[in-house]
Amino acid sequence: MQQLSELWIKYRVQVLMIVIAAVVGGYWILNKNNNDALISNTNAVLTSSETGSSLTSTTTMKRTVAIDIKGAVKMPGVYELKADDRVNEALKAAGGPLLNADLRQVNLAKQLTDQQMIYIPLQGETPVASSSTEPSAANNENGSDNSAKINLNTATKEQLCQITGIGDKKADLILQYRQEHGQFKSIDELKEINGFGEKTVAKLKDHLSI
Repeated sequence: MQQLSELWIKYRVQVLMIVIAAVVGGYWILNKNNNDALISNTNAVLTSSETGSSLTSTTTMKRTVAIDIKGAVKMPGVYELKADDRVNEALKAAGGPLLNADLRQVNLAKQLTDQQMIYIPLQGETPVASSSTEPSAANNENGSDNSAKINLNTATKEQLCQITGIGDKKADLILQYRQEHGQFKSIDELKEINGFGEKTVAKLKDHLSI
């Protein structure tokens, strides 16, 4: 016992240092493991969040459709809308209908589909099927039948430009003349407009009506 007491007195400082070092080392190792686990969990959460955001973004991108709206609207063109929108939303996106638009022929409640072409007819145009928003085949042909002709008093610029012999400039002149002088009383009245000669008007008669 006396020898143990002497050894303790002699080496007690070294023993205490070893004990302290062991305690500190164990504490450091324990904290390191906890920190590694925390970092690992954090990375997993971030990865999951990024993946979820990516999936959400992809899903959102797929929930839009591109539609082409034409005819008697204020701003015809291509618009990107939500996949669950209806024709009514497309009409609003295009600035709304013209005053002489015939919405009775259009199903405003129809759901939109990607690459859909929506046509808003003018009053007096050949009726189309109630379930359809595209012009009938008769409207796409420039025959001699009046139902296939474009009404000179109600036609939009886009419709006038579809006629061979009428470009942007002449279409603007027709619309300007109509605003200044009212409705055309005859197709021959086009001769009153600069640039519309007798031969030009004769060719246009097969494609126009009053």
